[in-house]
Amino acid sequence: MDTSTRQPDTAGSRLEIEPGYQSGFANEFATEALPGALPVGRNSPQRAAYGLYAEQLSGTAFTAPRGHNRRSWLYRIRPAAVHKPFTPLPSARLVANFAEVPPTPPNQLRWDALPMPAEPTDFIDGWVTMAGNGAAESMSGCAIHLYAANRSMQDRFFYNADGELLIVPQEGRLDIATEMGRLEVAPFEIVVIPRGVRFAVSLPDGAARGYICENFGALLRLPDLGPIGSNGLANPRDFLTPHAAYEDREGDFELVAKMNGNLWRADIGHSPLDVVAWHGNYAPYKYDLRRFNTIGSISFDHPDPSIFLVLQSQSDTPGVDTIDFVIFPPRWLAAEDTFRPPWFHRNVASEFMGLVHGVYDAKAEGFAPGGASLHNCMSGHGPDAETFEKASHSDTSKPNKVGDTMAFMFETRTLIKPTRFALETAQLQAHYYECWQGLKKHFNPEQR
Repeated sequence: MDTSTRQPDTAGSRLEIEPGYQSGFANEFATEALPGALPVGRNSPQRAAYGLYAEQLSGTAFTAPRGHNRRSWLYRIRPAAVHKPFTPLPSARLVANFAEVPPTPPNQLRWDALPMPAEPTDFIDGWVTMAGNGAAESMSGCAIHLYAANRSMQDRFFYNADGELLIVPQEGRLDIATEMGRLEVAPFEIVVIPRGVRFAVSLPDGAARGYICENFGALLRLPDLGPIGSNGLANPRDFLTPHAAYEDREGDFELVAKMNGNLWRADIGHSPLDVVAWHGNYAPYKYDLRRFNTIGSISFDHPDPSIFLVLQSQSDTPGVDTIDFVIFPPRWLAAEDTFRPPWFHRNVASEFMGLVHGVYDAKAEGFAPGGASLHNCMSGHGPDAETFEKASHSDTSKPNKVGDTMAFMFETRTLIKPTRFALETAQLQAHYYECWQGLKKHFNPEQR
C-alpha cells in the first residue's frame, strides 16, 4: 500500500505536491495521503479515520462479473453530495443528440487545426464537438471533440456523467488535479478520466490544444493479444495511476457537470478534490504512447491496422468493438517487394484521425499536427498521389524508418456523424479531395 504524506499549507490554497504514480492497468490500487486513512479489512467502518466519509464510486453495475467490475472506495472530507442545486449552463459548441445533426456526407473530410482562442478560455469552455454517434442516455457510442484553451480552470471543477474521457494532447501540457490524485500529461501521452471523476485542469505552458474521445459505452480496456502472445502493443505496466492527494479548501467554487450532452453548474463551498485515501480499480490513468511496442511484418505485405490497437471499448458482438483507439507511432518498415504505406481501402467501420506530431506516412501534405480527418463507412481513401508514386518506386530491399511521427485514430463500428460546426467551420479543407485527383492511370493490358 502506498502512503503519500502531504501537509496543508497555511494559506489554504491548492496544495502542491509532485505527482507520483502507481503502475498497472486497472489494478486493485490502495493509496493514502495520510497514514492510517485507509481502513484495514473493510470498506465502510462505523467511524472512518480522521473524521472522513466513506464513499463508493462505481463505474460498472454492482453485479458485473468480477473480471469486469470496476469500482473504488474513497475516503473524503465531505461526501460528493454536498453542493447546491445544478442549473443549466448553455453551450452552443457541444452537441447533445447526434440524431439532430445535418445529413452525413459520404465525402472524405479533413480539417486544419483548431486556432487558439482569442479570449481567456479554460479547458471546459474550450471544447467543441466535431462528430459522434449513439447517445449518452443509452450508454452507447461516442462523441469526438477538439479542445483549445489558454487559461487554467480557476476555482472551477468538472465531472462527466456521460462517459469516460480519452484525452490526447497535441500542444501544451495538462496538469490534471483529480479526486484521486494529480496527473501531469504532455503531448505524446494520453490520459483517461473515468465517468464521474471530478477534476480541474491547469495549463503549465499557458495554452493547450488536443483531441477528446468521449466514450459512452463499455469502459476502455487493453485488447487481447491472441497469437502475438503475452507481450507487445501497450503493456499493462506502462499505465500510470496517481497516488492519493487531497485539497482542504473552502470558498466560493463552481462545479460543472455534463449530463446527456448538456452542461450544468452548481455552487459548491469547498474543493471537491478532497479524497485523502482510496482503494479500488476505477481511477484515472495516463500512458506514454512512445512505449507502445509496435508489431509489423518482416517478410511481405503488412498486417491490418489492428496491430496498432492501444485501447478498445467492446460491443456485444464478439470481435467487433464500439471504439478502437489506434496509433501510428515511429516504426521500421521492412516488408520486401511491398507497398509500404497504408493501402487504399474502404472500411465498414468509420475512422476519425488526428496528428500529434510530424508527418503521417500516407499524406505528405495537408494533414498537419492538430488537424483531423474523417473517412466514414465505405468512403474510399488511402495515400495521396505523391505518396503513391514515391512508394511504388522506392527500394524495398532495405528497411526504412518512419521516425518523426505520431498519428492516431478513433475508429467506430457505426457512422461518425459530423456536427454543423464541423461541416461549416473555416478549418474544413474544401479541396481535400484533390489529393487523389493526381493518381494516374497505369493500366496496360499488353504488359504484366
